[in-house]
Amino acid sequence: MRKLHRREFLNGACKGMLGAWGAWAALRAGVSWASEGNGHKPNFVFILTDDQGWRDVGCYGSSFYKTPNMDRLARQGMLFTDAYAAAPVCSPTRASIMTGRSPARLHMTHIIQFQNPTNRKLLGPQIRRQLPLEEITIAEALHKAGYVTASVGKWHLGGPGFEPQDQGFGLNIAGSDLGQPPDYFYPYRRTIANGRTFHLSHMPAGKPDDYLTDVLTDQAMKFMDLNKDKPFFLYMSHFAPHTSIGDRLQAPAPTIARYQARVNPNDPQRNPVYAAMIDNLDENIGRLLRKLDELNLTERTVVVFISDNGGNSDKTSNLPLRGGKCDLYEGGVRVPMIIRWPGVVRPGSVCHTPVITDDFFPTLRAMAGVHGRPDHSLDGVNLLPLFAPNGVLLRQALHWHFPHYTEQTTPCSSIREGDTKLIHFYEDDRLEMYSLKDDPYEQHNLAGKVPAQARQLRVTLDAWLKAAGAQMPVCAS
Repeated sequence: MRKLHRREFLNGACKGMLGAWGAWAALRAGVSWASEGNGHKPNFVFILTDDQGWRDVGCYGSSFYKTPNMDRLARQGMLFTDAYAAAPVCSPTRASIMTGRSPARLHMTHIIQFQNPTNRKLLGPQIRRQLPLEEITIAEALHKAGYVTASVGKWHLGGPGFEPQDQGFGLNIAGSDLGQPPDYFYPYRRTIANGRTFHLSHMPAGKPDDYLTDVLTDQAMKFMDLNKDKPFFLYMSHFAPHTSIGDRLQAPAPTIARYQARVNPNDPQRNPVYAAMIDNLDENIGRLLRKLDELNLTERTVVVFISDNGGNSDKTSNLPLRGGKCDLYEGGVRVPMIIRWPGVVRPGSVCHTPVITDDFFPTLRAMAGVHGRPDHSLDGVNLLPLFAPNGVLLRQALHWHFPHYTEQTTPCSSIREGDTKLIHFYEDDRLEMYSLKDDPYEQHNLAGKVPAQARQLRVTLDAWLKAAGAQMPVCAS
């Protein structure tokens, strides 16, 4: 698949024609696979990676990281150039995937272990430390419709009482409140300087040199083997390529050696250990796809691939996008995303319409023919119209709310309306506005040149935040 060039970023439409059945299904956008006489509800394999940047995939422009299986998935499905995580960090994005509701509405705007600094001008709001049980998750919605459900890998939405098995998943492998593994190698345990020991729970017995990404994939394939005759929802949530506790990147030594030999000092992507983690991740995605082929499930399985936030700028490069994990510039929230749905999504199609992780709940529910409750409000929208020829979404804007300090940024919120993006920084009341059509890399702040438009976008953003019940930062004094 060819790489994406700057002029291709934003034309507001999905390209590629679909077959008549696929267009009809997309336009109806609520009729299940089963009701059309296929006899099967679609299976779902939802692959979520951790901290993998928008350009950390070959088909998104990387020349250092080798990702033949991710690239093949793009050739077989639809690649989204303007897909966004709901937050620049993991827990809020994962909450949005599970519920279809924005982190601002959920009051989960940072990772669940985050502690607000008290020595800054503003004090960020207190966040929820777990996904509330009263929220309806996509696993619960699908389980109620007859799906077998499994969460394999990172959860980071709560500890005991709030783990995957408490939120609609029949199987939980490795899911807990940990945001990163203690270690990528068995026994997945680490003791830090203060003597505290961390271990990865809900894991099968293993042996020395077992690598976590491989083992999680083994467990996912076992789940598919056991449930090949039932509709299933597999939430394959990798820890990779996030660091382990102690800020350690870890990968199998032979793979690291291969990339050490390929390092180009002029390439901003040149970390051989991170590259090895991406390589191993790609191989394990390939193993999952081959398992679907082996079980004759490929034609009736929807595969989703996406990352939970932008790349960590200390580990990879998001260039030419600005910024990275923990900020609201494009490098922090724009992520790689691919959907493969045989018979509906045209292979090799590319979509430039902005989408966000809130959209997965209503989209997967519609794919399965599951109807929602009239009183259950969502922030996400059903993406099925995008699979039709010239399909469009009737949505005015995307929104982000990150009212916290990090090393990268100060408290802020953001809105993208059409091709225009505004960021409001609360500490100094600063506005930054960019035309993503003309300036996708956010180099030219237009807020001072067209102040009326910037003010109007701020009014729209503020109205959305108020409607969502967003918690705001306050003066610390």
